[in-house]
Amino acid sequence: MSTPLIWRVLMAIDRGFVALTGKLEVSGDIPKELLGKPLLLASNHIGNIDPMVLIAACRKMGVNPRFMLAGGLLDAPVAGPILKASGHLRVDRRSANAGEAMHRAVEALREGGDPIAVYPEGKITLDPGMWPERGKTGVARMALGGGIPVIPISQWGAHEGVYWGNLSVGGWRDLLPYLTSWLRAIRRRPTFKVHFGKPVDLGDLKAETMGDARRAHERIMLAITEGLVPLRLDEPDLPRFHDPTRPTTGTSPWRPA
Repeated sequence: MSTPLIWRVLMAIDRGFVALTGKLEVSGDIPKELLGKPLLLASNHIGNIDPMVLIAACRKMGVNPRFMLAGGLLDAPVAGPILKASGHLRVDRRSANAGEAMHRAVEALREGGDPIAVYPEGKITLDPGMWPERGKTGVARMALGGGIPVIPISQWGAHEGVYWGNLSVGGWRDLLPYLTSWLRAIRRRPTFKVHFGKPVDLGDLKAETMGDARRAHERIMLAITEGLVPLRLDEPDLPRFHDPTRPTTGTSPWRPA
């Protein structure tokens, strides 16, 4: 299955956007033996533009990521049809059909084509230190159910590109935090760091064994966190960048001691 033309065009635009907004630094790699095969790319979620940064980093690695997207995005009047035509997959995490969506993703991976990028947390972290939130076992269940390798990806810096902003956009004033923070980022040129870790070892775990999905999830999240530590050595506690629009709640269970 080849990458749709519309998605290749959008990825080229994305590359320009990321280059305009900040400086991209990519480390680690994807083993050559995994290229062109079923693969899950599991990343932490720190800000509104980190999917764009992740896309640009994946292109540097020579892969074209597809995403598992919330149903609301795929149902949007303009963006929805474009995202569907780009090959992205639907998941409604709160729906009874979420398991079916995971099964479709596994089948799509088995059919070949591009890897699927996923966020185990399911949303942007609101941990005060911006360490990963607890997340859910969906990615782990896909990996175990389909025997699919997982590459942990750690991101830092994308939160400086655009503010967290508003929960909903009802008018042009709600867009101002996004626009003004982005224009400031263009002037400051923040560094967007993306690290591709080693495949998570899940070989001793099985989909049908009770508790193994949770164990696999823990390994994935710990691998993401392990890769995140060196990206923010000078910010081990709270991020230096202050976003006045970002709420903070809870505590990350993965935060290094």
